[in-house]
Amino acid sequence: MNVSTRRNFLRKAGLGAFGAFLAGRTAHGETGNPKRPNVKQPNIVFILADDLGYGDLGCYGQKMILTPNLDRMAAEGMKFTDHYAGSTVCAPSRCVLMTGLHTGHALVRGNKEARPAGQWPLPRNTFTVARLLKKAGYTTALIGKWGLGGPGSTGVPNRQGFDYFFGYLCQRHAHNYYPEFLYRNEEKVRIEGNEVGEKWKGRADGAGVAVKRKQYSHDLFMKEALSFLERNRRKPFFLYLAVTLPHANNEAGRKGMEVPSYGPYADRDWPEPEKGRAAMITLLDSGVGRILSKLRELGLDENTIVFFTSDNGPHAEGGANPNFFKSSGPFRGIKRDLYEGGIRVPLIVRWPGKVKAGSTSRLPSAFWDFLPTCADLVGAPTPKGIDGISFLPTLLGESAKQKRHSYLYWEFAPRKTQAVRWGEWKAIRFLRKGKTELYNLREDPGETTDVASKHPDITGRLKLLMVTARTP
Repeated sequence: MNVSTRRNFLRKAGLGAFGAFLAGRTAHGETGNPKRPNVKQPNIVFILADDLGYGDLGCYGQKMILTPNLDRMAAEGMKFTDHYAGSTVCAPSRCVLMTGLHTGHALVRGNKEARPAGQWPLPRNTFTVARLLKKAGYTTALIGKWGLGGPGSTGVPNRQGFDYFFGYLCQRHAHNYYPEFLYRNEEKVRIEGNEVGEKWKGRADGAGVAVKRKQYSHDLFMKEALSFLERNRRKPFFLYLAVTLPHANNEAGRKGMEVPSYGPYADRDWPEPEKGRAAMITLLDSGVGRILSKLRELGLDENTIVFFTSDNGPHAEGGANPNFFKSSGPFRGIKRDLYEGGIRVPLIVRWPGKVKAGSTSRLPSAFWDFLPTCADLVGAPTPKGIDGISFLPTLLGESAKQKRHSYLYWEFAPRKTQAVRWGEWKAIRFLRKGKTELYNLREDPGETTDVASKHPDITGRLKLLMVTARTP
């Protein structure tokens, strides 16, 4: 079947523009990028931290918590200063990441629960970044926390474009770092040693006899991720590694920062929750280092683009105080706020030989840009109707080709708040209070002085955007 005949067949089969793209791959070669013929389609690794603040990494100004691997990743890649999460809490932020739609258009706009387990599920035919990459010939995997559909729902990862899944389907379940079970694809798998009431020890007993040990979920995720890289090293892959560190355990009776060891912070004169949070972040950093080392070991380093970011700002849960480490950096607010501290997050991108080492980008960008960036990476057409813009030109140092957002928009349904960033202006609307605040981020990045009354024209314009940027 020639390319033209195959393209017509795919179109008639209802695969549309993406089918035409797949047909076109024959002409360009299975590993080629039609938009960039000299660029081999890269492997894609996206590492998502959970409740990590903008200021929690050394490369973003942290002075107390050790993050040598992420600091080195930034030195070897590009650091974004103006990158934003999809939302200020987990589920909607992850929905935005997967769909390329901001929270004015995405289905999930809060952590809405579904019973008996899970959160509001993605509909059956949702076009996700995993589905895009799977159709482009990638093997796709999610390891870690999902939060976009519970067991048996339309939202489970294997029904949303992922070939392989291991982890938590439900966010509430993910609060427990020593779970009795996790899911492998759609099958519940028992985690030996984590049964309720099971007696356990961390090492062998005095006689040298092995004793059943509890298993920390993050350790299991790292083992699975490294194994996935080994198994798929000879074909294009997309690994979405959605770790749960440094989220707190919010379960009744177990609240706190649940970590096997305080590590280098055990002897610090700090409150226990702060030792735990710091240890979690350093353990997260160690995991990133293991991923990068494995890519080098497998000879995949130069053909793998690695993204690292966080789903929202830092929390004040499990006894932790986000002010202790200045986790929001220079910004105001934390998780559940639409102030900068709740939504501005670190983004580090590493791709040796393609992304300039030690570079910094001040391009305003957001989670909804990831899907079109992936489309651009693999030469696929950007789906119509999404809110994202590819930032691949910025990554490749082609800033003159970079399209920019006219504005960025968020809404957080549970608190009935909206926010818009337009250039250096940022407006936050509190519907319950009937109040809109305005800040100039260039002059006042900490959002300390509301200037809405001094600039009623700008305030009015941004309020209008809040009306037109959304659908019910």
